[in-house]
Amino acid sequence: MPCTLLNLCEYDTQKLVKIKNVRLGSLKWTLNGVILMFICIMMLWNKEYQKYDPVQSSVTTKVKGVANITIPDIGEVVWDVVDYSGPYQGRNSFFVATNVIVTNQKQGKCPEVLPHGKLCQTDKDCEEGLSNQLNHGVQTGACVKLDIQKKTCEVTAWCPIENKRNPRPAILASAENFTVMIKNNIRFPAFNYIRRNILPEMKETDLKGCIYNRYKNPYCPIFRLGDIVSEAKEKFSEIAVEGGVIGIQINWDCDLNHIFHSCLPKYSFRRLDEKESNRTLYPGLNFRFGRYSIVNGEQQRTLFKMYGIRFDVMVFGKAGKFSIIQLIIYIGSTLSYYALTTMFLDWLIGTGCYSKEAKQNYTERKFEVIQDQEECFLCVSFVDEDQLRVVKKSDGKYNGLRLYQAVPSQKDFNR
Repeated sequence: MPCTLLNLCEYDTQKLVKIKNVRLGSLKWTLNGVILMFICIMMLWNKEYQKYDPVQSSVTTKVKGVANITIPDIGEVVWDVVDYSGPYQGRNSFFVATNVIVTNQKQGKCPEVLPHGKLCQTDKDCEEGLSNQLNHGVQTGACVKLDIQKKTCEVTAWCPIENKRNPRPAILASAENFTVMIKNNIRFPAFNYIRRNILPEMKETDLKGCIYNRYKNPYCPIFRLGDIVSEAKEKFSEIAVEGGVIGIQINWDCDLNHIFHSCLPKYSFRRLDEKESNRTLYPGLNFRFGRYSIVNGEQQRTLFKMYGIRFDVMVFGKAGKFSIIQLIIYIGSTLSYYALTTMFLDWLIGTGCYSKEAKQNYTERKFEVIQDQEECFLCVSFVDEDQLRVVKKSDGKYNGLRLYQAVPSQKDFNR
């Protein structure tokens, strides 16, 4: 039949077979109940009924502490936050020096140190004016003594060239008693919600006397550096020698619904640099800077090689609030789970695991087999009765035979 516009007004539906059986009915509702329970538990556990917004954050830090230390070639000095913080400051991070090598220098000529310098025997082994990125200065072309046994090419540089190893134990090991206040301001723009880790109920007197403790005072924003390193499962005395990188993670998991309102920071700590693989290849963290002065009309430089710990503050989090749209989407996406019940029961009956008699009965009613009706023609070339008329031969498009009731001729009516 040719397709017409009337087909658009038709509706097709599946054929359903209702099986009245107590055991199958009980099993169906049991499975549906289990699925419903699973959907509800996952909805409440993952809070699928909420709309979420990621956190936007800013971090500022303030380190406090004073240390009385003894530096070789300088003597006993007192370092405060200006000295041990140094110029090394980054975004959402702060640096605290734990070890230092100090070298007093002035412009002049001196032997290059190993392994950067070139061993030599005579002046012919040195090239005047030669320099590269590994040297500390420009070669003068002279071969001079480095120590009693070795000679290296002389260079024009800041002399003497730094040639010391980092002290053990660390000079600023007392830095573990320093404290840092971390101020973290967050915002969830979708909900127009602003908060910071200094909670509203905290007073100035509370902040002056509190130190973070995971169990006793988990929301205090003031941290002892030794506790941070310990929480990261490291020893301050070991990491202080060569330096390292410690991550301070602040996680905000906020529920902004009025009934279950909760928005508190959760702190965690871990070491970020790979200490094991760096034991022999550029371990730890260090940098250099200089302080310049003029003594007797001559410029001098105090070179500091600072070893220390960089603390990176990383903020994560999201806020959720009830949304009817999200709830409808979740319910709609889980309705397909109920098809598992139908699939299981169909499989149970169709495979005969439930009952062979039920399988045969169910299959006969569920599935209806229809065969195509083939066209049959009867080709005759004679007439043996008056009630039959000669039919034209088949055109070859059909197989088989078809019988037609003869139509009375005009001759029969005349009788």
